[in-house]
Amino acid sequence: MPTGTVAKVAVPIKVRYCLYARKSSESEERQILSIESQIKEMLQLAEREGLEVVTMKRESHSAKETGQRPVFNEIVDEIKLGKFNGILTWAPDRISRNAGDLGKIVDLMDSGKLHEIRTFGQRFSNNPNEKFLLMILGSQAKLENDNRGINVKRGQRARVEMGLWPNMPPAGYLGQKHMDKRCQIIQDPERAPIIKKMFEKVAYDKWSGRKIYHWLKFELNFKSVGNKNMALSHIYRTLTNSMYYGVFEYPKLSGNWYQGKHEPIITKELFDLVQVQLKRDNIERQSKEFAFTKLMVCGACGSSISAEEKYKQLKNGTVAKYIYYGCGRSKDRYCKSMYLREEELIEQLSALMDQIDFNVFGIQYKFENELKRFNKFQRGVLGLSGIKKTEADIDPKTYVKYILKDGTDEEKRELMSCFKSKIRVTEKVVTIG
Repeated sequence: MPTGTVAKVAVPIKVRYCLYARKSSESEERQILSIESQIKEMLQLAEREGLEVVTMKRESHSAKETGQRPVFNEIVDEIKLGKFNGILTWAPDRISRNAGDLGKIVDLMDSGKLHEIRTFGQRFSNNPNEKFLLMILGSQAKLENDNRGINVKRGQRARVEMGLWPNMPPAGYLGQKHMDKRCQIIQDPERAPIIKKMFEKVAYDKWSGRKIYHWLKFELNFKSVGNKNMALSHIYRTLTNSMYYGVFEYPKLSGNWYQGKHEPIITKELFDLVQVQLKRDNIERQSKEFAFTKLMVCGACGSSISAEEKYKQLKNGTVAKYIYYGCGRSKDRYCKSMYLREEELIEQLSALMDQIDFNVFGIQYKFENELKRFNKFQRGVLGLSGIKKTEADIDPKTYVKYILKDGTDEEKRELMSCFKSKIRVTEKVVTIG
């Protein structure tokens, strides 16, 4: 070495680790235990080898699909910011079981931002051989996932072809715990009769889904196997599930129908009557769209405000129609809030205009469109010149009061969508909340 030359000594890179534990395939309780077990083992490894762990992250999301793990995405972002440059985890497949996320890790290594990955028995640093091994192990994990998915689907197809229900038993049925009777379901002696009554009340007594909901919750205190009330959406799914009369489609919307081996709770005739009634109810709900429904809430219980029509025979022989708004009782069946005539509702809303916070730009936009349509009519039909007005000429409150009084139901609903304030109705009194 020439005189006066100082040898350059490579300074080792200080690796600061993020401990990452993930589990996703078992029940929540077992996931937590498994995650804690991983953390315990990796902390012991860090202590033995003197590794600096600067943060710890847990995740219970599946690693099968790219970009679906928020904690993993957070780790990638923090590595890019330089918060740490190493990952300490139980095994390579904890990091990724898909090509997209694996590619992100390798890219971080290529850029020098991720210096090392440590697992219980291996080390992967930024050199070709170790990165290649990491990619092989990640690809192997993906292959196992893919094969597992294929095997599961194959097993489900075999079961449904035998007439066995492939999923969790629906309300009214119970699964059998005997290994030789897996996927065979039997009627739940406690809940099956109630499920049958649900169908009968809709078919013969013309009950709505909401009336069924209140009957189950408040009169019977009906609970699922998991000790939960039956939600309204669950009730409709039950009433449209053909497996209750013995047949089922698998997968959904596939057109593949199978005759089940389970004992039906209802007959095909009863099921068909229910579908006719549900269709009729749906048509009636869609055809009756009132101006202010679903745009206000009951101040007493928080339910949405609903509406109904009333007809009265007048002395002169004509029939008058009135619209009343009141609590829909979706949250409290026994709410005592009184009904309010639509004319009174509009009058109170107009009086509260100074207190209502609304989207001025939305109102101006609707006004300008209405003005353009009117001017076009003036010129095209009447041969008159249009009215010229600027935004400064527009009084939003005056326009709002006009629509509330003389607009169509559709215009009123569009107008209410511009309101930022929450409108409450309590004991026939409209308030801003």
